[in-house]
Amino acid sequence: MKANVQWSISDRNLDTTQTSSQRHLAISVQATSGARPPLNLCLILDQSGSMGGTPIKTVRTAAQKIVDNLSPQDRISIISFDHEAQVVVPNQLATDPTAIKQAIEGIRAGGGTAIDEGLKLGVTEIAKGKTGTVSQIFLLTDGENEHGSNDRCLKLTKLAVSHSFTVSTLGFGNHWNQDVLEQLADAGNGSLAYIQNPDTAIQEFSRLFSRAQAVSLTNAYLVLTLQPQVRLAELKPIAQVLPETIELDVRREGEQAIVRLGDLMTNTPRVILANLYISQLLEGTHSIAYAEIQYDDPALGSSLSTDKVVINVTAQTAYQAQPDPQVQQYILALAKYRQTQIAETKLQAGDRTGAITMLQSATQTAIQMGDQNAATVLQENVTQLQTGQDLSEQAKKKTRIASKTILQ
Repeated sequence: MKANVQWSISDRNLDTTQTSSQRHLAISVQATSGARPPLNLCLILDQSGSMGGTPIKTVRTAAQKIVDNLSPQDRISIISFDHEAQVVVPNQLATDPTAIKQAIEGIRAGGGTAIDEGLKLGVTEIAKGKTGTVSQIFLLTDGENEHGSNDRCLKLTKLAVSHSFTVSTLGFGNHWNQDVLEQLADAGNGSLAYIQNPDTAIQEFSRLFSRAQAVSLTNAYLVLTLQPQVRLAELKPIAQVLPETIELDVRREGEQAIVRLGDLMTNTPRVILANLYISQLLEGTHSIAYAEIQYDDPALGSSLSTDKVVINVTAQTAYQAQPDPQVQQYILALAKYRQTQIAETKLQAGDRTGAITMLQSATQTAIQMGDQNAATVLQENVTQLQTGQDLSEQAKKKTRIASKTILQ
């Protein structure tokens, strides 16, 4: 199994008369198809009192459906938590799905919420099956971390990542903290899911499970080596734009910019967008950077890297623009996310007018990129705010998801 790297740039041509030119570099990384390694899955499920009734029943059903789709080579562990955490299913091969589903059936709602206790026990349990597997944590909660520490949750997520575990989060209903769950999913190189009502629980669990099954390579890093005439933008220089939008932390080592990507899937690329400034160049073709992907292959138990990919541009005296339409779509996706984030910040600060303006901009961006479903969600918010209404928790959560992804 190998990683495939492709690149494109917003405009391959540069004007030799310009002292500095801005370009957006898109790097697409995907695992080649082949036999997938076994999955090592840990479900961390909120069983606090607010999950009582239909919510806990649907979560049990969704978890049992996942068990039905595991192969005997896959591993499963299940943690439940309220104000404390319990091991429902210790880490084991999925060779006895009936017994595992019976254990899930015993999960009952009651008590408070301590997400960090669930995460701590989950990280401990999934670590028992990490060798030769793709390790994924799905954390579901419907409420605030009232009996726990959000800072501790983030530290535990970073600990999970240091062991090459991926953390995805699922918010159930309308009372979970979207800032916290997004932060955990982003830090965990995972996905944020919104279970708006019990009927969609199976759908969202299945979506994340399908994504986990497509992972073949883990612990991937992009190493971008810049030539002396090239620099990254000072603020927010690199972001992921597919499969969802995430602002990425960049580690600098000399001329190298290093970014953790996490898992690589066979059916969906990770696309990274770098904001570059290129100094004035003489006429001709110039190499401006080299891109390399370092990654782990769980099936082989080894760390590998791709060949360095050369990224070049052409400086022209008679400049003719050569824009790339796909990169433009990536730029719009990032703009939609950032415009929505600014709108949320303004709304929290009491600047309703500023929030409306930014949401209108995000709506137009979504329309421009053909994301009509996101445009509908964003425009509904504009209308509510313009008529003097406050945004509901449901509207805020739908907006967060719409900002990060292309809605289906």
